[in-house]
Amino acid sequence: MVVPPPPTSPGSSSSWQDAPAPASDANELAARRASHPPNSHGERTIMTIAIIGSGAIGHALAAQFARKKIDVLLANRRGPDSLADIVRELGATITATSVADALRSDVVFLAVPFTSVGDAVREAPAWDGRLVVDATNAIDFPAFTPTDLGGRPSTELVAETVPGARVVKAFNTIPAAVLAIDPASDGGRRVVFLSGDDTGANAEVATLIERLGFAAIDLGRLSEGGRLQQFGGALPVLDLILRPPARRSH
Repeated sequence: MVVPPPPTSPGSSSSWQDAPAPASDANELAARRASHPPNSHGERTIMTIAIIGSGAIGHALAAQFARKKIDVLLANRRGPDSLADIVRELGATITATSVADALRSDVVFLAVPFTSVGDAVREAPAWDGRLVVDATNAIDFPAFTPTDLGGRPSTELVAETVPGARVVKAFNTIPAAVLAIDPASDGGRRVVFLSGDDTGANAEVATLIERLGFAAIDLGRLSEGGRLQQFGGALPVLDLILRPPARRSH
């Protein structure tokens, strides 16, 4: 389906404990980051990005960052050694690490089951305004129905597990198999919706989405856009392509 351009206005589990990443991997990643060119102001700005979860969505996200040669840490509850095949597949910009190390990053993508979020972030240091991108869906299995959250947006509950973080919901509406492929399609770019209660955080995540080659559409606050995005809302599973406006002939 093609969409027109948007308007310009506006239970405890020990399974999450895993071993630290090999020092050689961490040193190699640090060296690559140090080689990044300075920005237009002559400053070396380094934004560390991590994905927690290596299932279908986490793998797809890692593939998109690898496609753009953007350094990303990847972690799961089984430890860095379990990620060797994914790292080998996706290349040098993807570094396996522990969950504890991933949780120190400037931007943390949560690509774990909704019920595992609390355990996944338990070892995080103070968030202090760092970004959390919630790519989870609140689903009851095996019924595959929306979890009853008492009328609250699912990402509000995620935000409660990461106090002090700026939380944005994104990347949860696209099926993993579609999310993994090149977002350039049919003369346009695949749409990624986002929402959050911090407009600055929304803008930062939108920039990152665009950097990956997707078209970012900001739906506003979680109480509005978040409800549309979450499982059971109007947007999950939709595959939308944003095309540039057609040129009029004179």
